[in-house]
Amino acid sequence: MSNVIESNLRPCEDLAILVGAGPAATLLLRRESGAAAASNTTELSSPQLNASHDHGTIALEPDMQTASIQEDARGDRRQPLGGWAKRLLDLSVASTALILASPILLLIPLLIKATTGGPALFVHRRIGFNGKVFDCYKFRTMVPNAEEVLERHLSCDPQAAQEWTANQKLKCDPRILFFGKMLRKSSLDELPQLFNILRGDMSCVGPRPVVADELQRYGAASHEYLKTRPGLTGLWQINGRNMTKYSHRVLLDTQYVRTWSLRRDLSILVRTIPAMMKFDQTS
Repeated sequence: MSNVIESNLRPCEDLAILVGAGPAATLLLRRESGAAAASNTTELSSPQLNASHDHGTIALEPDMQTASIQEDARGDRRQPLGGWAKRLLDLSVASTALILASPILLLIPLLIKATTGGPALFVHRRIGFNGKVFDCYKFRTMVPNAEEVLERHLSCDPQAAQEWTANQKLKCDPRILFFGKMLRKSSLDELPQLFNILRGDMSCVGPRPVVADELQRYGAASHEYLKTRPGLTGLWQINGRNMTKYSHRVLLDTQYVRTWSLRRDLSILVRTIPAMMKFDQTS
């Protein structure tokens, strides 16, 4: 009986994660699943969910709204992994790094404008703590019509399409500009994410920030990902970077969340500096 209940509810939970829903809907589905499994009811109809792409939320049926409000309150009170100790470390490291890197932060946009034209910043929507969607900042390293170029390249090259499906990255990416390759090799394209850290969207150390479509690839580990803020660096950064397979990257992110400590964050930060010098491990 519990298997039937689980199979009825899981598609709705996956939908809640994929459309960027707040944690209330997802947590509610888990609680409803547990309650149904404990009961002796022989009939079960899956909760009806209406996805709103405009607001990135899930509209619940009237009989579920009271429970949803309770879950919202719990979600608002829940702190990201590490609490204030990790947050204080983030603020200290990010503010110091911004001061030290300020000349580079001013120079790179000028070089991008001079060599390629167009905007210096690339803004992409990523999934953060508790399922919150945020704008992730990077220096632009690709052509302005990157999506069109990628789609055309994958349609003409089956091997590249297979590589993209497996890793969400390409070793030979036709979208990346010459100056963009230099920024990526040195990881300088990610310096604007220091502002994401100050805003509270990200942490200095954590899982790699992912888009909504990628989160489903985490499977059950997606719940571990949502417990913390994504990181500017992490175990994936010091263990092979882009040479790491996607499945291993998910394993590293899960391991980080389950074994977190402030000492480990400090260790990862120190080990990130030599890892950035390994230019052969990034695209």
